[in-house]
Amino acid sequence: MLKYLYISCVCVLHALLNTSHVAGRDFTRQDMADYRERIKSMFYHAYNNYLENAFPYDELRPLTCDGQDTWGSFSLTLIDALDTLLILGNSTEFQRVARLLQDRINFDIDVNASVFETNIRAFQTPTGMPYGTVNLLHGVNPTETPVTCTAGIGTFILEFATLSRLTGDPVFEEVAKKALRALWKTRSEIGLVGNHIDVLSSKWVAQDAGIGAGVDSYFEYLVKGAIMLQDEELMLMFSEYDKAIKNYTKFDDWYLWVQMHKGTVTMPVFQSLEAFWPGMQSLIGDLDNAMKTFLNYYTVWKQFGGLPEFYSIPQGYTVEKREGYPLRPELIESAMYLYRATGDPTFLKMGCDAVESIEKISKVECGFATVKDVRDHKLDNRMESFFLAETVKYLYLLFDPDNFLHNSGSQFDTGGVLNADCILGAGGYIFNTEAHPLDPAALHCCSRRQQEFLEVEEMMLDLKNSHLHSRSPNNIGQTAQGETKNEIEIEPVTESDKKKMKAPILSCPSQLFTTKLSVLGQVFSDDT
Repeated sequence: MLKYLYISCVCVLHALLNTSHVAGRDFTRQDMADYRERIKSMFYHAYNNYLENAFPYDELRPLTCDGQDTWGSFSLTLIDALDTLLILGNSTEFQRVARLLQDRINFDIDVNASVFETNIRAFQTPTGMPYGTVNLLHGVNPTETPVTCTAGIGTFILEFATLSRLTGDPVFEEVAKKALRALWKTRSEIGLVGNHIDVLSSKWVAQDAGIGAGVDSYFEYLVKGAIMLQDEELMLMFSEYDKAIKNYTKFDDWYLWVQMHKGTVTMPVFQSLEAFWPGMQSLIGDLDNAMKTFLNYYTVWKQFGGLPEFYSIPQGYTVEKREGYPLRPELIESAMYLYRATGDPTFLKMGCDAVESIEKISKVECGFATVKDVRDHKLDNRMESFFLAETVKYLYLLFDPDNFLHNSGSQFDTGGVLNADCILGAGGYIFNTEAHPLDPAALHCCSRRQQEFLEVEEMMLDLKNSHLHSRSPNNIGQTAQGETKNEIEIEPVTESDKKKMKAPILSCPSQLFTTKLSVLGQVFSDDT
């Protein structure tokens, strides 16, 4: 399976090498540059209005020019927008905001937060599957419901494995892997999983199976986790799911919702969150299926100027009470991946349509507003943080073939004199489900350095203890040949000694500032 994964990645890389520096056949480089400038203007219109009208709240309310807390009261939009600044080339503002957040943000607060949305804590259950909500100060509320969505259980391996590889503490990766394995065991006899599950009993509460809301990023993280960690087990899991999904949910290149045990259709709808699927298929080389499904989704976009949350496939129209478009990124994300893999200008055309639609329909004085109803383009008073974290970022990357994140391996940084064979920033970045990039090479580099440090530490402790043993009453003053030698005083190893000898959080040598994002998957200023 890893051989198949390797071949797929090589095929995609070959496509990238042949297209990454070529504008689409119908687009000149000047066209690409013009759209990049328009997308930058979109970003700064939203970003500046957030800072002026909403900070330090989580989100901007663009119709009333104020802010609101949504996911945890820690300036979520600013955190989410941070790496987009770097991708747009604004390292000065990136550093300023990084310092600002380091000084201001405190996560030890009495706030109930979504474990899925904030990606921390709450795995202490009999099954190893986490609760859906946790209080950041007090932990899991005794009255907290044990019912959690599938994605809320299976969307941790990228971030938690990164923490483990960079800190040397395996517990983060272990709990994420345990949750994935526990979820894997609950699949039905036809190989599908449902939408919501009881994390205490492992019983399915909602038995609708599909690739959209409540499930989507579970499959995404199996694929991306397999690639980033070179993990055959994760790829095997996804391959089995993929077979079942194609067998029971796929109809005419659409993916429907079915009963997880019987495979009978329960909801013949397309959900906008499903639009990530073609992009994910491109990562494993399944380009033919990806193209067909993408074109289906693109027809819906062209019908309304955006993707409604739910779209009835038989009726060819929106579903009641699900007519909104909150400026989601998924179709643009797939366009970015597929353009990188194929060079087909169809995907650039989709990007142009997205820019035109968002600017025409959603732009208001204080930012960009959610589309409440795609039929009449009425607006809602909310701009979710993913607009700056994902939607604008994927749009910009679609039109920026020379961005450092698209590096095909021709440029890279080394880890420094102490570890010159450590390669960083050579490309192959993995985006988490909120479009924050991780550098797989940094994980392998830093975890190897971390392991080397621990091995040296263990050797030193063993050597120190062996000297102590040689000073026992029966051995003091004796050499191997029975000769007397002067003694060297060696103090016993204490717990304090062990703490002092632990590896630092960042075990790689100092890198260029622009690589620090990819090294840690988060941001640090130059003087860190």
